[in-house]
Amino acid sequence: MIRVISIANQKGGVGKTTTCVNLAASLAATKRKVLLIDLDPQGNATMGCGVEKNDLNITTCDVLLGDSSASEAIINAPDCGFDIMPGNEELTLSEVKLLQEIGREMKLRNALEAVKMNYDFILIDCPPSINMLTVNALTASDGVLIPMQCEYYALEGLSSLINTIDQIKMTVNPQLELYGLLRTMVDQRVNLSDEVSEQLINHFGEKVFRTMVPRNVTLAEAPSFGRPVLMHDRKSRGAIAYLALAGEMLRRGDEVSKTIE
Repeated sequence: MIRVISIANQKGGVGKTTTCVNLAASLAATKRKVLLIDLDPQGNATMGCGVEKNDLNITTCDVLLGDSSASEAIINAPDCGFDIMPGNEELTLSEVKLLQEIGREMKLRNALEAVKMNYDFILIDCPPSINMLTVNALTASDGVLIPMQCEYYALEGLSSLINTIDQIKMTVNPQLELYGLLRTMVDQRVNLSDEVSEQLINHFGEKVFRTMVPRNVTLAEAPSFGRPVLMHDRKSRGAIAYLALAGEMLRRGDEVSKTIE
C-alpha cells in the first residue's frame, strides 16, 4: 500500500524538514522504497540530503510547471538510502505562475501518477505557510503528519492547519486525513511539555504518535554535514526517536491493511 504523506505546519522552526529527512532515512533503513519531495523554496530538505540546491538542472518547480516529468526530476540522495525530488528558491516562481493556471492544485498529484508505484512511501516537505505549494501537497497526499512543539502558541496554529485539511478534503481530495501529530523538540524537564501533550492526547487520541522527538544536539548538527542523523550518529537519541517513529508508522499501516482485509 503506497502512502503519500505531507509533513506540514505553517509555523516555522518546529522540526518539519528535520522530520522529513530523518523519517525518510529511517523508513529506508527498514528496506522500504522512499521518495522525499522538497516543496519548500528554502531547499533545506535538499541540502540536508547532501544535494547542492544551487547546482540543480531540474527541480520540483519544473515538475509543477509541466516543464519536466517527475521521473526526470528524481535523483538518488547520496548515502541516504532514498530518492529525492529536490527543490530550491525557484519554487517561489512556480507558486506565482500556478496562480494563473487552471487545475493548479492538481499539478503535483498528476505528476506523481507516473512514479508513485515505484515507492512504498512518498514524503512531502511543505513550506511553512498555507499557500499554493502546500495546497498541491495536500491534494496529492493520503494523509498529513504534523510536527509540533509542545507549547501553547503551537496549539493556536494547529487549528488553522486542521481547517485547511478539512477544506481540501471537502473540495479536491476526499481521501485526505490527519495521519498523525508528532511532538518534536521535547524537553520533559519542562512541565509545559507535559501539559500540552495531555491536551493533544485528550483531543486527538490515537492520532498523537507515542514517539516523541527530544531536543538533541546531534539531530541539530546533522544537516550541516548533509546527511540524516541516522548516518551521522546512529546511536544518538534523535536517530533512535526517528527509527521508533518509522516503526510506529509501519505498525499503523499493518493494522489498516488487516482492517481492509
